[in-house]
Amino acid sequence: MSNKLSIPVLLGTNREGRMSEHVAKFLIDEIKKREDMETQLFDVKDFKFPEMGYGGEIKDSFPQWRDAIIKADGLIIVSPEYNHGYPGPLKSVMDLLLKEYIHKAVGLVGVSAGGFGGTRVIEALVPMVRELGLAVTFSDLTVSKVQDVFDEQGQLKDEAYIERAEGFLTELAWLATTLRYGRANVPSKHHEK
Repeated sequence: MSNKLSIPVLLGTNREGRMSEHVAKFLIDEIKKREDMETQLFDVKDFKFPEMGYGGEIKDSFPQWRDAIIKADGLIIVSPEYNHGYPGPLKSVMDLLLKEYIHKAVGLVGVSAGGFGGTRVIEALVPMVRELGLAVTFSDLTVSKVQDVFDEQGQLKDEAYIERAEGFLTELAWLATTLRYGRANVPSKHHEK
């Protein structure tokens, strides 16, 4: 097992022209600069759900996601705010698993074209991820007026976000490290050896 924390990034929208993709890729690049984390990007648009239901364990139809979360110490969710909430495809992906999330850290990133930076999507995500067993960091990353932060090619225009991302990732690393220790050393019915 690597000493690095495994922290996948989930991009939570499949809309065309989504600026949230720039935010997710920026965070991937920032994580790659760190020596304490490794990551990979998951995109809800790559999850193909059938029109009719699945038989058996639905999570087995998405082994790459399942295995990444089993290995993960935490998760970053990048989501735009749609009508004060989160996108339906994000909820569908999150609902694929349950016990695999328990006692792992999650950092929430809200994205908005307006001035509130997706704070309402973060407020909507907290009860959902908590029900799944994830532990939410107390520091979120909000990106207000995303069109002013990144250009159309995804290049960062506002350098202040480098420092903001660093603080966000450092807090997430602390919580993920603490929970990793707990899962390995503190008895729990949720992660028996």
